Amino acid sequence: MVRADPATPGGAVVSRPALPPVSRTPISRRGLFAAGALGGAGLAGVGVPALARDRRPVVGPRLASELFTLGIASGDPWPDGFVLWTRLAPEPLAADGLGGMPDAEVEVEWEVATDEAMSQVVRRGTETARLAGNHSVHAEVTGLEPAREYWYRFRANGELSPVGRAVTAPAADAEVAAMTFAFASCQNFPEGYFNAYADLARQDLDLVVHLGDYIYEGAGTQDALGRAHTSRKETFTLADYRLRYSQYKADADLQAAHAHAPWAVAPDDHEVENNWAGDISQVDTEPDQDPAVFRQRRAAAYQAYWENMPLRRSSLPQGPEMDIYRRLTFGRLLSLSMLDTRRFRDDQIEGGNQAVLDGRWDPRRTMLGRRQEGWLLNGLDSSRARWNVLGNQVFCFEADHEAGPEVRYSGDTWDSYAAARQRLFDQLHRRGVENFVMVTGDAHRSVAADLKLDFSDPSSPTVGTEFLGTSITSGGNGSDQDDLGRVWLAENPHMKFHNKQRGYQVVRLDQDTLECEYRVCDSVTVPGAPVRTRSVVTVESGRAGIADVSLF
Repeated sequence: MVRADPATPGGAVVSRPALPPVSRTPISRRGLFAAGALGGAGLAGVGVPALARDRRPVVGPRLASELFTLGIASGDPWPDGFVLWTRLAPEPLAADGLGGMPDAEVEVEWEVATDEAMSQVVRRGTETARLAGNHSVHAEVTGLEPAREYWYRFRANGELSPVGRAVTAPAADAEVAAMTFAFASCQNFPEGYFNAYADLARQDLDLVVHLGDYIYEGAGTQDALGRAHTSRKETFTLADYRLRYSQYKADADLQAAHAHAPWAVAPDDHEVENNWAGDISQVDTEPDQDPAVFRQRRAAAYQAYWENMPLRRSSLPQGPEMDIYRRLTFGRLLSLSMLDTRRFRDDQIEGGNQAVLDGRWDPRRTMLGRRQEGWLLNGLDSSRARWNVLGNQVFCFEADHEAGPEVRYSGDTWDSYAAARQRLFDQLHRRGVENFVMVTGDAHRSVAADLKLDFSDPSSPTVGTEFLGTSITSGGNGSDQDDLGRVWLAENPHMKFHNKQRGYQVVRLDQDTLECEYRVCDSVTVPGAPVRTRSVVTVESGRAGIADVSLF
């Protein structure tokens, strides 16, 4: 939980140590709620009647039962509220992607309470779910207290949803003692069970950061686990993407993780197509190389993403455009900048490793685009937070993939945009940005690395730290090490930890330290397989780079 200084107006006092020791066993969710529940004294709106299962005749269209098959979620917390999400789908795997809903408007009520039993309701309202939005709901709740837990639920057609938990951010000027968030990415449904999410839903969290590849667009026809993609074809149309999201969101472990804490999300490539860049489709055999055709596909992908994520109206797509990069602040402790590393980048360099080596230092190439790059630097420069964290989709540290004197770099990561990376790092160093941390997904492996001003010189200044997180399931079970991981550790001295199992990461930060706990799952092919701690990597405030790596 967020822990605020007792002297901070609106701050909440929780009698726990500022930075709790790493838990080697999952925390009981009910025990967590009991420990984290805060009093509601002084909160406007206490006493609002609670929703109940409506036994009166339903007015409006006749709907099937079991409307909340895709779960509920909250997201993008602000000090006074958050966005609440659900999508009505009595037949979630209907081939047209519409979830069995008719072409009708449906009133969906929501309520927020200070207790899990929903007896102390403090806010309630109604949203209209329409066919144009695939009967999704994005309710932007305001008027709440900062830095505290709430619970919420929905009602539609006389039916109540499950209850979810959300947490508001601390006030902008609050001196926050500590907070905890998790980050995850890459959850290819056919490749394994979402055991990591079952474990995540038992952690003490204020936020979950999802860094992309929420779905996979490919055919996914493997049947080894009985989790093949329902459509058994690649997604191109809006109906394709809608059905794919329905299949993923029907997963019970993913639903539990969404209901457990608010999420901040940003897509990577597989929400649209593998390795896309700007208006350029992946180079392959598909008939969508024309940028105009690809923009139509991206518009469909963005629309389905919006319909299924707890995003604010400010991120509502306008055709093939969507506002993804944004900043969330958590008092004076954390500034979290969510990046978009797909829409504004130059195309990947084609032609193999030599072409990458020849072109990666081209100063005209960009990863973020001029506008986003300026927004990021200005935000970092003006930040009053102790920790400045970037939610980043592809790894930024340099990663030589070749043993010996030869070098080889990925064509899709920041390594192929080395000049753009150098611009960012030069500015961080010149402006004196402290406590700079990147959390990253995409690579299906975990790495903790120092970010060097000059990666060719190990003695050069360190400008920050990057925590690359592994996948939820993508890549299968993996292993503690593999050949590439051993090469990375040998050839890249700024890398301090590597692992290639599946899992997710928990970040705990206070005024003095930030620690990243790497949680790994021994198997994603066995449902319910245990998740354990593999490493805890620590960064100290005011000292750039990794201070300690503990292995378990």
